[in-house]
Amino acid sequence: MAINGKPMADQQDNQTPETPADAAAAPQPDVMPSHEELLRKAELAAAEHHDAWLRAKAETENVRRRGQEEVTKAHKFAVEGFSAELLAVRDSLEAALAVQNVTVESMKSGVEITLRQLSSVFEKHSIREVNPAGEKFDPHRHQAMTAVESDQPANTVLQVFQKGYLIHDRVLRPALVSVAKAKGA
Repeated sequence: MAINGKPMADQQDNQTPETPADAAAAPQPDVMPSHEELLRKAELAAAEHHDAWLRAKAETENVRRRGQEEVTKAHKFAVEGFSAELLAVRDSLEAALAVQNVTVESMKSGVEITLRQLSSVFEKHSIREVNPAGEKFDPHRHQAMTAVESDQPANTVLQVFQKGYLIHDRVLRPALVSVAKAKGA
């Protein structure tokens, strides 16, 4: 007899007992791994995690050490550019002292040129002078040396004994000043 155009004997051949692939797909009873197998897997996982932790710790330490070295170098060589530019000012001063036939005019001219060089270096490195004559006294930027009775409003800078300097907006050296105080105070 034939079913679906195939003899019955062929159909029976197709329904042979389960093949190994079918056996693997068929539900199997849950087999619990042995304690030794679980322990071995846990030890392997622990070893992998420990290795990863050691590598991360070493990398963190390397980053910290490199960062420290960079900070040390930055502190050590922070003034390198400024110092190199000051060498030209020093060379000018030494050249002025080496001149044999010095006149007052040539000496004054040389000092003016050297002062312009120095001012250029200061400007390039954001060093500004503070000359607060006539301004209101600022204790963050000025240092009062004396207080003098004056017709000027109290706390007005009357005289500058020594200019102050700022680097960016930080006081490098405060200006030394004389400050007005009210008469009779």
